[in-house]
Amino acid sequence: MAHYDRRHTSYTIFTLLMVSLVIHQSKLYAQRPVNEIEITKHVADTSKQRDLIDIGKAILKIKPPQSVDSTGKKFYFSFLPFSTNVPGGGHALITSTTAGFYLGERKSTYMSKVTFTPYTNFGKRFGLPIRSYVWLKDNTWVIDGDIRLLKYPHETWGIGKEYHGDQQINLDYSYFRLYQHALKRIHGGLFMGIGYDLDYRMNIKSTGDIPLADYTSYPYGTDLKDHTVSSGLSLNLIYDTRANSINTWSGNYANLQFRVNPVFMGSDQNWKSLFVEIRRYHRLTQDPNKQNMIAVRSFFWTVFNSKAPYLDLPNLGWDPYNSSGRGFPVSRFRGKSLYYLETEYRRDISRNGLFGFVAFMNFTTVNGPKNSMFADWNIGTGAGARIKFNKNSGTNIGIDYGVSTNHRGVRLTLGEVF
Repeated sequence: MAHYDRRHTSYTIFTLLMVSLVIHQSKLYAQRPVNEIEITKHVADTSKQRDLIDIGKAILKIKPPQSVDSTGKKFYFSFLPFSTNVPGGGHALITSTTAGFYLGERKSTYMSKVTFTPYTNFGKRFGLPIRSYVWLKDNTWVIDGDIRLLKYPHETWGIGKEYHGDQQINLDYSYFRLYQHALKRIHGGLFMGIGYDLDYRMNIKSTGDIPLADYTSYPYGTDLKDHTVSSGLSLNLIYDTRANSINTWSGNYANLQFRVNPVFMGSDQNWKSLFVEIRRYHRLTQDPNKQNMIAVRSFFWTVFNSKAPYLDLPNLGWDPYNSSGRGFPVSRFRGKSLYYLETEYRRDISRNGLFGFVAFMNFTTVNGPKNSMFADWNIGTGAGARIKFNKNSGTNIGIDYGVSTNHRGVRLTLGEVF
């Protein structure tokens, strides 16, 4: 027990350091007027870029439209159908749609985005996820939303490194998520607000011969009853100076979420969680028309007691944007606490920005009965190609190939991974 307390004390110290960094960055802009936002210095000149839409117009001989409306209230849509393997086996047809738009003047309002990525295998697997990150006029508020209805099979490996890569079992269940957060600007790029978070899983089934409770030796949310519910409120703090979150050209991002799930709001158990993330985008060139960047992000995710349902425990690939763990299968690592670090090098190949590439590496550590946090690291690495789909919104088609111990795979995305 003493070892457990010392471990959580170190987590608390680590969290306080992360919070102080967010506050420190916000103070850098404390001398700005309260109604002025931080605009990134590096903005691409899209008139010199080329994308798949330009190529399509040239082939079909479509006359380009007139200049963009100065109010900036234009929508930019990107659409990509593809087929891929899904967790738990099988194949699925996926269509990914990304919409970028402005709700105010470009000089004072960042680009909002909404992504809709439905998938189905025309059988027992389907998903209807909608993700939104909306900036209101003059960046006075940011509205962050995540709604999903999924029939979602996937593999699981217990807590920490309890099992090897070939010792997983399969789970199947239906899942409804409703996250909605509203944050008001406090100063510069610093926003604070509250939200409601619901995770509702139904018809949880283990498809193997071993019951989930016996496999994991974890008592909460593993008895495979009809459903599990985690319902609660969250306190959210965001620091964001990215003019475009679809494809960040420069800027910084930090996110802190403290979530409370009380029984009186419908949760199966009383439990709390903390998620802290920081992202840094560092350009290696002053040329505003070239992409040459190192992007780094890290996050720390923990629950504060042992009553969090098994499927709600911090795990790889289930961070807020489901973007972690390239090179690993979904949910490969799960525990009461998880730390993740990833770095990526991005660069254009063609001078017009149509083609580019990335190289990435990530590191994950998680606590468990057979391993120690921060003493045991799991590494994934890989590279990918980028094709400019829509230069006005900065949307790329991303094709990434990642590898790790006992696993390798391809990830197709519309927009950057982070």
